[in-house]
Amino acid sequence: MKTISQNAYGAPQQVLLTAEVAMPSPGEGEVLVRVRASSVNTPDWLAALGVPYVLRLATGVRAPSVKVRGSDVAGVVAAVGAQVTGFAPGDEVFGSTWTGELGGVQRGAFAEYVVVPAGQLALKPKGLTFEEAAAAVMSGVTALQALRDVAQVRAGQRVLINGASGGVGLFAVQLAKALGAEVTGVCSTRNVELVRSVGADHVIDYTQTSYADGDARYDVVMDNVLNHAPSTSARVLAPGGVLVLNSIGDPRWLGSLPTMAWAALFKAKQWRTTQFKPSRENLEALRALLESGAVRVVIDSVYPLEAAGQAVAHMASRRARGKVVLTTAS
Repeated sequence: MKTISQNAYGAPQQVLLTAEVAMPSPGEGEVLVRVRASSVNTPDWLAALGVPYVLRLATGVRAPSVKVRGSDVAGVVAAVGAQVTGFAPGDEVFGSTWTGELGGVQRGAFAEYVVVPAGQLALKPKGLTFEEAAAAVMSGVTALQALRDVAQVRAGQRVLINGASGGVGLFAVQLAKALGAEVTGVCSTRNVELVRSVGADHVIDYTQTSYADGDARYDVVMDNVLNHAPSTSARVLAPGGVLVLNSIGDPRWLGSLPTMAWAALFKAKQWRTTQFKPSRENLEALRALLESGAVRVVIDSVYPLEAAGQAVAHMASRRARGKVVLTTAS
């Protein structure tokens, strides 16, 4: 089968190359999925570039130990392993191969087929294309966990989303609205109308105004950019407010790892972090929101599998408005 393999670190167009590998087989508790679409996420371009550099100690000093990128998947069940219930060949599904460990995946989804843990799959949302379903997985679940579980957003609260036009940000704006919040999105001039179109009550153009300098106070700030120090963002919190950090920041040496570690260990100034958990429960909660129309998927661009390097480079540019998606031949 065709897959995208990475044998070195560097520019995505140069290191993410098409390869032929043997078809995988599902083990106990696993499902073999014929991939129809996958989507690009921050861990994919970080892994291609090999940054933050310190992570190479765990993922491979000169080249990545895991060769295939991608964790989001939408496709059709091809086979199921022993002890799998709830899925059968022919079912349309979406989910993730993400392990939560350093490096993120053991079986990448930038391929024609991939094996996925059954507990990290759900039936594809009705009415969505495979491209839309794949695009929703990591970004949608991350935003859901950050706002529903970590920040525990409630109706009537004021929520600010920094980086509102990116993959996670667009989901976060919509999910905060679905939870009943008054939402302010922060983005550049070219994305103001996009952020407003997904439901933001207010939009701050950061090229004109810094949210950190305003008088408004928020119950929740979700920072997907980390272009302000967390201590600066925390100044716009209302009493008892929560700052959720969801960004790598400068990705080179340590990136945001020290900040994230400080937040996780000491909950400094009400700072919090979130960790993506692609459980079936989370996927089904997201599916319900997508099927109801409370949340929609915004896709920036779609590339064929063979152009994975270009797709990842586009994501790495941080200029994508919404999700970048890969498709395989149907």
